[in-house]
Amino acid sequence: MEITVFTVLDTLGTLAFAVSGATLAIKKKFDLFGVFVLAFVTSAGGGTIRDLIIGNTPVEWMSNNALIITIIFGAVSAVLLNPYMNKLSYFVYLFDAVGLGLFTMAGIQKGIEHEFSIFICIALGTITATFGGLLRDLITGEQPMLLTRKEIYALAGASGGGVYFILRWIEIPEEISLPFCIVLIFLIRHLTYRFNFRLPTYSEEDGWSMKN
Repeated sequence: MEITVFTVLDTLGTLAFAVSGATLAIKKKFDLFGVFVLAFVTSAGGGTIRDLIIGNTPVEWMSNNALIITIIFGAVSAVLLNPYMNKLSYFVYLFDAVGLGLFTMAGIQKGIEHEFSIFICIALGTITATFGGLLRDLITGEQPMLLTRKEIYALAGASGGGVYFILRWIEIPEEISLPFCIVLIFLIRHLTYRFNFRLPTYSEEDGWSMKN
């Protein structure tokens, strides 16, 4: 198998989201089978939807055994390290934030391979990075991070994707722009979460505001 930038990002993102999904399953007291199922859904869901949208079939995980091995490894790691994870919620968040950056850039690389427009590439990156987490949250009964107003999630990925194309336009080398944007997405996600920054919503009483 040829190792490309997409392959590396996709594998690392798969690992991060597999750990995120498995950790949440453990927190929710799923049985061992449920842990592996949620790890799979979380890590493969976004990429599957992306591939179906662009007609890339069979989808990535069906034609790449390394991704299945990566998912299993991530789930097993979460199970084995569970006794040392005193704050499971934090680990779900941490690996989700890492996966958000990796999968956003992986989806963008897939769009570039197909020569899509900038906006379509960013959309594919956002779908890749968020829809697995959306499925995970729906299965576990959590309020979906993608839709909740309490956290900046999809916007962090889309913003990092926009910066990536600006850096490409000014001809910043790929080996600099890619890791920079992955870290940028992580930081946007982390800092907005840490300082409780949120987007405004509308109500008849207050109009557009950021109140609870």
